[in-house]
Amino acid sequence: MKTFILGLIIGWCIVALAGYVYFAFGFAPVSVYSAPMPFEKFMANTALHAKIDREMPKSVPMQGNEATYSAGAQVYRDNCAVCHGMPAGPQTNVGQGEFPKPPKLLQGKGVTDDPPGETYWKVANGIRLTGMPGFKKTLSEDQMWQVSLLLADADKLPASVKDELASPEALPGEKAPAPVAPAPATHK
Repeated sequence: MKTFILGLIIGWCIVALAGYVYFAFGFAPVSVYSAPMPFEKFMANTALHAKIDREMPKSVPMQGNEATYSAGAQVYRDNCAVCHGMPAGPQTNVGQGEFPKPPKLLQGKGVTDDPPGETYWKVANGIRLTGMPGFKKTLSEDQMWQVSLLLADADKLPASVKDELASPEALPGEKAPAPVAPAPATHK
C-alpha cells in the first residue's frame, strides 16, 4: 500500500512538473494565431455556461420595443461594433485580430437563441480570455439591458432600427471616409 501511495505522489509530481515545463519554457500556444490548447475549449465553455446558468438574471426589467432597440443600437455602435461588426459589414481589424474570433452578433442567428439574461450577463461581466470586456462599470443597467434586448431580438427588429444599424457612420476606432477634394480649377 505504501508503494502505491508513493507511486501516486511521484506520478502527480511528474505531471505537475511537465505542466510547469510546458508553460514556463514557452510551449503553450498563447498567440492569437495559435491553435487552442488541449481541452481549452471544453474547460472554458463548461465553466462559462455553469457560471452563467447560476448567475444570469431570470427576468427582464424592460420591454423590447422600438425605443429600447433604438437605444440599444446606439450602445451597440459605440461599444460592441468595433469587435463584433455591423450588419452586412466586414469584420473590423480589431475583430480579425482577436482569439477566439468575436461572433457577428447581427448576422445569422447571432445570440437570438440565448435568453436575454444570458446576453446581459455576458455584457455586464465579460468573458475571460476572449477579449470580451465587462461593461458593468462603464454602462448603466438600462444600457446593458437595451443592448441585450437588441441582440436577443436581432432577427425581428423594426425597419427603423435596422436602418440605424445600417447607417455608414464610422465606428469607434475606425477612420471616417476622407472627403473627396474638388478638382483644381483650370483657367483658360
